[in-house]
Amino acid sequence: MKSIVLFLAICFAGLTAFSQEMNPLEGRWDIEMDFEGKTVPSWLEIRHSGHATLVGRFVFAFGSARPVAEIIEDEGSISFSIPRQWEPEGGNMEFNAEFMGTELIGTMKYVDGKQYNWKATKAPTLDYNDNPKFGAPIALFNTNNVQGWHADKEENQWAVDKGILTSPQSGANLISDEKFQDFKLTTTFRYPKGSNSGIYLRGRYEVQIADNKDLPPSDIYFGGIYGFLEPNENAAKAAGKWQTYEITLIGNRVSIVANGKNIINNQTIPGITGGALDSKEGEPGPFMLQGDHGPIEFKSFVVEPVVN
Repeated sequence: MKSIVLFLAICFAGLTAFSQEMNPLEGRWDIEMDFEGKTVPSWLEIRHSGHATLVGRFVFAFGSARPVAEIIEDEGSISFSIPRQWEPEGGNMEFNAEFMGTELIGTMKYVDGKQYNWKATKAPTLDYNDNPKFGAPIALFNTNNVQGWHADKEENQWAVDKGILTSPQSGANLISDEKFQDFKLTTTFRYPKGSNSGIYLRGRYEVQIADNKDLPPSDIYFGGIYGFLEPNENAAKAAGKWQTYEITLIGNRVSIVANGKNIINNQTIPGITGGALDSKEGEPGPFMLQGDHGPIEFKSFVVEPVVN
């Protein structure tokens, strides 16, 4: 018995020492990248695998989270390479960075060989309240026009038709003027056959909307946090039917009830998803309705912000 206790004590001491010596590169990093004349958000996770190997995940300005098989470390600098996902034809994307103070300062060689600069800071720890108090409901569109929202492109296809907020074809994304931190969102929407859209929470975390009825649940299908969180079931109705989401976001934990079914329960969103407006995870942000994929309609969009 004493030998077992001694063995466990040694193991615990070893784990404690390991945790105290965690590589400062490990963690989740919010990235701002200078890309084709604009600052675009990206995200990087670095963690250890086994004794010494570093691995991770990366989210670019578009697309889903993709695995990084190995991150090579050399005296405070890192490098890694990933294949293209939705990028044009070309080579792998190659990354190099140096750990400077509290930031990673790096470069990316894109698929066409061009090089772009980026910098990253550790993602903040967001406060979580397991007993939130919600304020008065706010109807974010008024069933008459798109006042209170703005498009991310000059040409805006969004309009209100007979009380329904409608995007009839691919075009601009629609962004709320008002920003929120923690909240409960209740919304009713529908889409035609084969369509694809999404709701970005704080403009950073996409809840997928897509015509995926009867497909296995997936983080890239209906109800998933795109590329990160898989629903426990696919609750999608058939295209053309009105459907509902009740989404609660507190800190970076999300719960989703889709069509009356609890499909994601208090799960942590690791980082921003592709298409995010920015990577400033510690700040309030707007809602963004994805209009650059397929047609979508919203009958209601009601927010209950958390109040102190």
